[in-house]
Amino acid sequence: MSRAGLDRNPRAVAAMFDGVARGYDRTNTVLSFGLDRHWRDATRRALAPAPEERILDLAAGTGVSTAEFSRSGAYCVAADFSLGMLAAGEHRELSMVAADALRLPFADGAFDGVAMLFGLRNLADTEAGLREMARVVRPGGRLVICEFSTPTNRPLRAAYRNLALRAVPPVARTVASNPDAYVYLAESILAWPDQRELAATIARSGWSEVAWRDLTGGIVALHHARKPY
Repeated sequence: MSRAGLDRNPRAVAAMFDGVARGYDRTNTVLSFGLDRHWRDATRRALAPAPEERILDLAAGTGVSTAEFSRSGAYCVAADFSLGMLAAGEHRELSMVAADALRLPFADGAFDGVAMLFGLRNLADTEAGLREMARVVRPGGRLVICEFSTPTNRPLRAAYRNLALRAVPPVARTVASNPDAYVYLAESILAWPDQRELAATIARSGWSEVAWRDLTGGIVALHHARKPY
């Protein structure tokens, strides 16, 4: 299963995630050496959900991050287009909605903030998705995107691209329910724009105050922005 074969086709990507739903959270923890918890925590702190706020967790998967956001007292909705992922997270007793990120089933300004962890690169149209997120967030509301990015240190960048990402598929075969899907995931990371380019895309999509900070040497970047008043 290659990136070219999927071509970010919504149905194909949804089917892929349905296929990896079983054991998905465990696989992510193994492949990231436990750093996925740190990245979720950094996202939560950047989003800073407050009691009684309405938060959308988009591409929420099984709702791991949604559950962490909810501990703040905010009303959080987990949205994902993979029914398999949502079903795998039913035990968390969250508000879960099957949703296409390009056509969200929510009213204008329905949320105080939106977060998306490791899902933006899977959208068929990145800018359209970011515009749709802006639509459902109130003026002054917050956006946080946690996504794989480009390591800033040259030796780390070379090691990451040439060694770490190439090791993903064989490692996935030992722990994942659908290891072939991780070939696509690794290729999508390699093809993803760097921090500055993604920031420019976010700004073009109707967000202001766009900034980012690197996590784990730039392997992951945390972009944040606000919807203009």
